[in-house]
Amino acid sequence: MSEIPPPVWRRSSRSTSGENCVEVAVLPTDIGVRDSKDPKGPRLAFPSATWRRFAQQVKTGDHDRP
Repeated sequence: MSEIPPPVWRRSSRSTSGENCVEVAVLPTDIGVRDSKDPKGPRLAFPSATWRRFAQQVKTGDHDRP
């Protein structure tokens, strides 16, 4: 049986080097989210379809502050 490789965590190309970012990773069935300042800390996992809807809403401004 082959081993599952560890997730590859990514952050926005617009992020600065200040380590104050959200990182995401594609997991076998979900999308993982973590705080770049605490990579060993808690992580969240969202179903891929839920994450895609959220990302689309962010792109269209649905979550912008008034």
